Amino acid sequence: MRSRPPRSIAVIGAGVAGCGFVAALRQLGCEASLSLWEIGRGPGGRSGSRRSRGDAALVIDHGAPLLNLTAEPPPQLLEPLLAGGWIEPCELRVATLQGEAHLSQGSADGLLAGRLYRGRGGMEQLCRGLLDLAGPAVESHFNSLVRDLSVDGAGRWQLCDAEGGVLQEADWLVLSSTLLAHPRSQALLGWSAVPLRRVAAELGDLQLDHVLATIAGIRFEARSNLLLVLPAAAAAAWRALPFDLLQFDPAAQQRWGLQRVLIQPLSDGRCAVVAHSSRTFAADHLSLYGEHSAVARLLGLPPDRERLATAMAALEQQLLQALQPWLGSPSLEGADRQLMRWGAAFPVAPGLPSELCVCAASGVGFCGDYVAGPGFGRIEGALRSAERLASALAAAPAA
Repeated sequence: MRSRPPRSIAVIGAGVAGCGFVAALRQLGCEASLSLWEIGRGPGGRSGSRRSRGDAALVIDHGAPLLNLTAEPPPQLLEPLLAGGWIEPCELRVATLQGEAHLSQGSADGLLAGRLYRGRGGMEQLCRGLLDLAGPAVESHFNSLVRDLSVDGAGRWQLCDAEGGVLQEADWLVLSSTLLAHPRSQALLGWSAVPLRRVAAELGDLQLDHVLATIAGIRFEARSNLLLVLPAAAAAAWRALPFDLLQFDPAAQQRWGLQRVLIQPLSDGRCAVVAHSSRTFAADHLSLYGEHSAVARLLGLPPDRERLATAMAALEQQLLQALQPWLGSPSLEGADRQLMRWGAAFPVAPGLPSELCVCAASGVGFCGDYVAGPGFGRIEGALRSAERLASALAAAPAA
């Protein structure tokens, strides 16, 4: 049993849960050595923002558009994030498309309940603020794929690359996403085994076995998101729409193949439009990666440009037809197009019970929006589960 406070912790995933975990640990005074491993180019995960080195005005929130808090008390990290100017209260003009073409104001979607916040200057600022709260002593490894796991003779976790080389050793392993623990890694990436399940079979930790069996039973819904950047000349009609965020009710999702549309005016007169597909559309295109996919790049998977073009054209056509009553026939000449695929965008309830998130005998912790509790499936759930896990590890009795 690893009852002593951990001296070193390796965290997989730099989304809200991973960044929130290291921030909460430091706020609690934990001095353990922390390393953060992320396959993407920077922090954020599904709360990330697409930017361009050569285009300072281009900021697209391509995943979760906001943080909403539905339960009390608020996460302890909320106030320092607000005080640091990393996030700000958010007011959006929200509408719901019902069925074929009926527009109603407001939304019953859980995403918009409670208090609303967004990253100041882009949703990724939420995670950047959490890392700022964690301080400079956190080792951040971006563009890094942890492909496998092992445990050495002293019981320390080893993070390994695709060739089996050891990237890092740590007393504790924290998974803020489930890729290394869920069978979808085999289905989506063609891996021969689920890394953590393979190691668990050697450890003989019944609690870890139970957790992994529970995680394997969690279903995740994918999403395919179309990103459009419209030049200023073509942006006026989109900027004049009577909403910033359009939700699609179940009948509209079935009719149009879309879940929501976010309109994001840019500072130079352009406009970004992010169309989130329905789960059905994404399931039909599950093996399709965008050209800028970090996973595809690190795994050496070439983009299927013909299929990408077909999928983007289908989403674009559905988007224009759904909004035709308010847009008319807008010109998309000069628009830039990208496809963003989230292979595990939304966990489906009930999720992983919070009491199973610490496997002390093996030195493994779990946090993320897949953990049951307030905010399940959203940023709120990721942040709250990160704080709970940090409290549990920081409170471990001294040896």
